[in-house]
Amino acid sequence: MHEDKCMSPKGGSSLGTTARMKQDWKHTMQEFLIPAKPDLQAARESWLKMLARERRLSPETVEAYERDTRQFLHFLTGHCGGSPGISDIANLRPADLRGFLAARRNAGAGARTLGRGLAGIRSLLRFLERRGLVNAAGAAALRAPRQPKSLPKPLTASDAKHVVSVEGQLAEEPWIAARNAAVLTLLYGSGLRISEALGLAAADLALATDTVLRVTGKGSKTRLVPVLPVALRAIAEYRRLCPYHLDPKGLLFRGARGGPLNPAIVQRDMAKLRSALNLPDTATPHALRHSFATHLLGRGGDLRTIQELLGHASLSTTQIYTGVDTARLLEIYESAHPRA
Repeated sequence: MHEDKCMSPKGGSSLGTTARMKQDWKHTMQEFLIPAKPDLQAARESWLKMLARERRLSPETVEAYERDTRQFLHFLTGHCGGSPGISDIANLRPADLRGFLAARRNAGAGARTLGRGLAGIRSLLRFLERRGLVNAAGAAALRAPRQPKSLPKPLTASDAKHVVSVEGQLAEEPWIAARNAAVLTLLYGSGLRISEALGLAAADLALATDTVLRVTGKGSKTRLVPVLPVALRAIAEYRRLCPYHLDPKGLLFRGARGGPLNPAIVQRDMAKLRSALNLPDTATPHALRHSFATHLLGRGGDLRTIQELLGHASLSTTQIYTGVDTARLLEIYESAHPRA
């Protein structure tokens, strides 16, 4: 007897397999549907647009808030027995929010994720409260989960120099090796975020005299950062080798096919580099920004100046690097003092 061509290897029909695939697809799409009544959906959409246009939050932050509030609405659908509307969240109690946080914690969310989720929900409720639609007191009264205190993990000065050197890059094509070296040198030499470096226009740093760079960072805040001669040389070498025309109004750094360089590509190449150099997993592109701040502080830089260079809104954010420097001093003391 010939094998039925409509049977799957497990004995099910191809029709059954197709049905299961459709069911899985439907389940996946439900994750992105907004389980809320039209009034709440419209208000939430207005809130998200306000975050992007008026408050000028980064696209990543807006996306995270969208995801967090969507998960909250999924929770409320089960908690309240149906899709919630504005009237259903008008007087949310702290107990309701604690239930959501507990559910997220049971699903594996950490303290930072829970804290961000609560911040997004509070922001949405305050937005609705200003329009006289809800009472946000319940969310304001709830204490955010305690955040773990973790210090940034910078590279040593020696390792940082190896990472940013063009000779140390692992890319086979010379222009890609030069590109990676230029990007990483900007992260370490000027303290840029990876998004800031990859957002530079080709007209930026086009001349050897361009020793100061105007950077637009989080919240569309602009700051001035110095650019070291070694970084200018790295960028000039990349420009010389790049096979694509760099339109002054276009992006400076290009991917292998000529499109915008994706941050994931830089992170992937950095992972290969740290493996080759036997560096810890904490040696990421963002760790070069930490290294910039820590090494400046260790060489006598003052916190206010470092705050300006990093673009931190609050000095307390910059003060975390004093803990890194103190830890390093204690490490040196314990390894060098004869009675330690």
